[in-house]
Amino acid sequence: MDTRMVTITTTIMTETATLARLMTWLSPAFPVGAFAYSHGLERAIHDGLIRDRASLTAWLETLLEQGSAWNDAVLLTEAWRRATVGESIGAVAELAEAMSGSRERHMETTLQGAAFADAMAAWSGEPSRGGEGAVAYPVAVGAAAARHGVGLDDALVAYLHAFAANLVQACVRLVPLGQRDGVATLAALEPVVLRSARRAAGSTLDDLGACTIRADILSMNHETQYSRIFRS
Repeated sequence: MDTRMVTITTTIMTETATLARLMTWLSPAFPVGAFAYSHGLERAIHDGLIRDRASLTAWLETLLEQGSAWNDAVLLTEAWRRATVGESIGAVAELAEAMSGSRERHMETTLQGAAFADAMAAWSGEPSRGGEGAVAYPVAVGAAAARHGVGLDDALVAYLHAFAANLVQACVRLVPLGQRDGVATLAALEPVVLRSARRAAGSTLDDLGACTIRADILSMNHETQYSRIFRS
């Protein structure tokens, strides 16, 4: 058999396996509890700021390019790079935790990060840590991707797509939007996700920064909302 064909076939199978793994990690079924968080959108809907597909698309586009999702992508990138060369991700984890804009945002990222790290025991073979420690979600995903041979570009696209998809599903229930509007929103955000992922792949920690003050304030307001469905 041609050794080149063997090499090509092995490479394709390896890439397919890592893709399947990444899809599992960031699927709605992965036990991180992402379905419980609205990232402040529940309050935005309550206040009438998100009321239809157009307003939702604009809101998520801003988060992906200039807000919390952008910062997540930068942090994921840095964690991936450090884990790739065997460096500690401790400093990145501390920075990510410190950047949480509110108590609810802090809870959202650290609880999901801890749950993700615990669930990764199925691949790493290491015992579950029982949810101990505060590791922000994007940092946990970036480190896991590096340790399991998942490319940075793929990890960024998958993470940002999952971020948007989860919030779209929350709004399908809360606005409410129909499933078709939800799918149309994701289709409209596809180039935004790809653009932000490409930009984040070349980023450093100096590129951290957001200008979505209203979203942060709404997340804080959500803490005291009288009646709510989501945790954030």
